[in-house]
Amino acid sequence: MNALTLWLILMLVFFIAYFLGMRNAAVRVASGPSPTSEFPPEKLAAFEALLTPMLAISGHKEAAGKFIEFYGRLRGGAEEMFRQIREAFTGESVTPILMEGDANDVCVLLLPQSVLPAVHTRPRWWLHWLLFVATIATTTWAGALFAGVDLLKQPGRFAVGLPYSLGLLLILGAHELGHYFTAKAHGIEVTPPFFIPVPFALGTFGAFIKIKSLTPNRRALFDVAVAGPLAGLVFAIPALLIGLRYSHIVPAGTTSTGISVSSSVLLSCLAKISLGASVSEGNRLLMHPLAFAGWLGLIVTALNLLPIGQLDGGHMSHALFGTRRAHRVSEAALVLLFVLALFVWQGLMFWAIIVFFIAGTRDAPAANDVTPMGWPRKALGYFTFLLLLLIIVPVPRALYQTIGVHSPYF
Repeated sequence: MNALTLWLILMLVFFIAYFLGMRNAAVRVASGPSPTSEFPPEKLAAFEALLTPMLAISGHKEAAGKFIEFYGRLRGGAEEMFRQIREAFTGESVTPILMEGDANDVCVLLLPQSVLPAVHTRPRWWLHWLLFVATIATTTWAGALFAGVDLLKQPGRFAVGLPYSLGLLLILGAHELGHYFTAKAHGIEVTPPFFIPVPFALGTFGAFIKIKSLTPNRRALFDVAVAGPLAGLVFAIPALLIGLRYSHIVPAGTTSTGISVSSSVLLSCLAKISLGASVSEGNRLLMHPLAFAGWLGLIVTALNLLPIGQLDGGHMSHALFGTRRAHRVSEAALVLLFVLALFVWQGLMFWAIIVFFIAGTRDAPAANDVTPMGWPRKALGYFTFLLLLLIIVPVPRALYQTIGVHSPYF
């Protein structure tokens, strides 16, 4: 059995497991009396003034508690209607969520407070700082190895690993703090960043934050999602530009190591800005550790911007297109990711599997998941997805003369 056949079988198993999981997670509608009997008449009157026609369904979701869904069409603007819905259930043990319905209607989900995460919990700062310090150590170790120094044998030369370590942690930290401060600005409960140290490979698996409360609307969902990648790029691009000045350019055909300057449109442009005329057709870059940290920052940004599930790009797609269309985009992007990993670059398979299990194809809805965003945010979203393409797409033939590089794909 060759490697391609093995990966195809594994991919088939993953997708079967995914669809079986989706089926088992389906909501079971409860039998018994109408759910409308559980509310006082004035509560039902509030819904009848907001939705027409109104259909109520009750059920249980993953044994977490009873919920009730009201389906219908809004009698007014989504924001005003949702404000009235929240006022109607102030003081109750449920949280209303306004979502897209199955057709042209909407769904008001009354979610029990018991299924929501605990908020206003104090962060365990000692744990965040411990993980951060440990990640400094592991990335310094990795940076030193990248420079050809084994710190077990030469611990006094730890400084050679710092450009990579500090550059990468600055990029990852800016990414997560972009999420953190934007979430705080929208009144969303969120934890400080958790850094993930590993004593091998790149020295870290990145960082993440945990959102502890509902996102109020799609505008906030978009803002929090897009802030991380853009904040990371603010540091990744200068790190790459500076690091490239201390990198070595290797002529075509002399080595298979390093990174081809034509492997990415954005990398090619930055290489020309930093190195000028010394970058010519077929060159490969033996990157300085700081440049490598910047390049990793671009790769991490690109992976996060994929419009899949709970990745930043998945949240942005949800905010831009709505739940149903974003889910279709997410499924298509996930399939494409596996196809690329199988037939273009098998090194991508590890990340495809991680995305499959961690991100899924759906993300949590906002409290008001119906009101669309304005054009300024939409334009920013499309621009950010354009950056994704510039990072992952190799230099097309039409740009050869402009950028001055040769693509190995032609």
